Amino acid sequence: MREVVHIQAGQCGNQIGAKFWEVMSAEHGIAGDGTYHGDNPLQLQRIDVYFHEGMEGRYVPRAVLTDLEPGTMDSIRGGPFGDLFRPDNFVFGQSGAGNNWAKGHYTEGAELVDSVMEVIRKESESCDVLQGFQLTHSMGGGTGSGMGTLLVSKIKEEYPDRILSTYSVVPSPKVSDTVVEPYNATLSIHQLVENADQCFALDNEALYDICFRTLKLSNPSYGDLNQLIANAITGTTCSLRFPGQLNCDLRKLAVNMVPFPRLHFFLVGFAPLTAAGSQSFRVLTVPELTQQAFDAKNMMCAADPRHGRYLTCAMMFRGTMSSKEVDDQMLQMVSKNSSYFVEWIPNNLKASICDIPPKGLAMSSVFIGNSTAIQEAWKRVADQFTVMFRRKAYLHWYTGEGMDEMEFTEAESNLNDLVSEYQQYQDATADEEDISGDFEDEGAYGE
Repeated sequence: MREVVHIQAGQCGNQIGAKFWEVMSAEHGIAGDGTYHGDNPLQLQRIDVYFHEGMEGRYVPRAVLTDLEPGTMDSIRGGPFGDLFRPDNFVFGQSGAGNNWAKGHYTEGAELVDSVMEVIRKESESCDVLQGFQLTHSMGGGTGSGMGTLLVSKIKEEYPDRILSTYSVVPSPKVSDTVVEPYNATLSIHQLVENADQCFALDNEALYDICFRTLKLSNPSYGDLNQLIANAITGTTCSLRFPGQLNCDLRKLAVNMVPFPRLHFFLVGFAPLTAAGSQSFRVLTVPELTQQAFDAKNMMCAADPRHGRYLTCAMMFRGTMSSKEVDDQMLQMVSKNSSYFVEWIPNNLKASICDIPPKGLAMSSVFIGNSTAIQEAWKRVADQFTVMFRRKAYLHWYTGEGMDEMEFTEAESNLNDLVSEYQQYQDATADEEDISGDFEDEGAYGE
């Protein structure tokens, strides 16, 4: 078995994580107390990827839950799946990070990080073949961004050869939870560019739009948004957990999706998404799923893929379908929209098929795209950062925790470099000579 250790940090990360484990338990037929109530032997065949078997046939998630304040964890513990998690795997402080990246990364978080690593180590050692880690967190807050990135760098140090993927909630243009989001996000990206292997960018505004436009929910709650994210996460890992015709794991995904080490931020889409009222009118077919998954309105990050070009994409189908049909669709997609794919990476669309559909659906697909359009999200963050940093607004909260202004300047230039790298590959054509010259020295400013 190739196991995955799941880590959730901060309020946002824990709420996404809690939803993820609900969806995951439903797919594998696990009840809220960890006992198996499923009806399909395939549900248990590879359940070890995310769960390990405890005493008396109980299945325990391989999850580490951490936060700098006890609130969110208490609500998970009191929720319907509270008894699922191992009590030792809740690691929390009392002080909170107060939306301050420096507190999460250098002061409060650094005090707690060793006990979190202890739990991660214990979970990793109980694995047969550890495939990698996944982290859910937000980039705008204090704990998820500061302590989340601290954990990322510690894990990378200790397990350099394991895949590390993050599901990161990026600050969105209109929905802002805190004023200092641009600072926290820029400092986080600075870390994720160097240490993570793949980051799935999600943002609240895009998720709200999907809820409004597609699902026709007039008043979406965070629960609805988290459900969308949970669907995307379970979709990216379904081929590890269930048999299929074409399988795709975290490492294969990383190898196929990341053409340059720094450009590992992905857009995610999920299909089918239908309003409850029109579900019965919908015919699910492979073309239909492909169409919707590629749709710009379906992206879970507020970056429009039509404004950039895809370096690489992956489509993960679930359900019973013919692989020929999938291949035909993929070929058609690329030839119809060839201008949206860079021509210097031929065959840059990968597909995988898993036989078991998600609960309550006949078939579904998850789309993952490495598009240069994601620079829109980074540009937005960088612009807001610059506006505040020019006046040194709010800076004293960070320097008071021992940070240096230099670190802000570095993070800013790293983010701007990332944006211009995306731009450079967007403009590159197949017949250009040596285009790698500009970024020959990629490692130099990374440290």
